Amino acid sequence: MKDMKAMARPFLALYAMALVIALLGRIGLAVAGDTGVLAFDYISASGVPVLDVICSILTGSAFVAFLFAAGLALCVSTAGAVLYGALASQAEGDAGAPAVRPRPLTAFLWGWATALVALVCLVVVVLGILSAVQVGSMSSKLPGLPIIVVGVIGFAAFLGTLLGAASMVVCACVARWRAGYSLELSLIAAVALCGAVVAALTVGTFSALNVPSISLPALSGWFAADVVANVAMLFGAKVYADKMSLAS
Repeated sequence: MKDMKAMARPFLALYAMALVIALLGRIGLAVAGDTGVLAFDYISASGVPVLDVICSILTGSAFVAFLFAAGLALCVSTAGAVLYGALASQAEGDAGAPAVRPRPLTAFLWGWATALVALVCLVVVVLGILSAVQVGSMSSKLPGLPIIVVGVIGFAAFLGTLLGAASMVVCACVARWRAGYSLELSLIAAVALCGAVVAALTVGTFSALNVPSISLPALSGWFAADVVANVAMLFGAKVYADKMSLAS
C-alpha cells in the first residue's frame, strides 16, 4: 500500500495529461467537423477530399492493422520525448561520463531520428495489409509526385521539430521541478498550453491538405507555420529551462 501511495501522484498526472490531450483532440475534431475540414461519414463519390477517400478505403482487417501501426508510431514518438527528458535530467553521467545536457540541436536531431523510426515502423506494418484493388484506388486519388515529395519533406521537418520541442519542454518541466515546483502540474500545464497550439495548427494544416485539389502555396504556408511554432517552443523551452536552472 505504501508503494501504491508513492506511485499515485505520477500516475494521476499521467492520466490528467491523457485527458487534457483527449479534450484538445475532441475540440480540434469538433472544429474540423463544423468547418468542413473533416467529414465523419463514408464517402465513395469522386471529387471529394483526399484523406476522406483514403480513409474510406481502409476497411475491415486493413483498418485494424493500420490502427496498430498508428498506435506503434505514436508510442515511439512519445517514448522518444520522454527518454530525452529522462537522459537530460540526470545530474551526472554513468561511470564518470559527463552529464547529458539538453540542447535544441540534439533535441531536434533525436526528434527527427525518432520521427523517422516511427514512420519506418508505420510503413513496415502497413506494407502488405492492402489489396491490389485498394492500392490502385488510393493511387488514383493521390496528388502528383512533386506534391507528394514536398509533402514528405515538410512532414519530416514538422515531426522533427515537433518531437524536438516536446523533448525540450519535458526538460524545462524537469528544470522547473528542480527549482522547487511541482513536476506533475508543470507537465499538465505544458501539455495544455503547447497542445492547444499544436491542435490549432493541425486543424489549419488539415484544412489545406484535405481538399479535392491541394493548393501547394496554401499547404506550404501551413507547414511553415507549424515548423515556426515548433521551433519557437523548442528554443523557448530551452530559455525557460536555463532560467529555472539558474533559479535552483
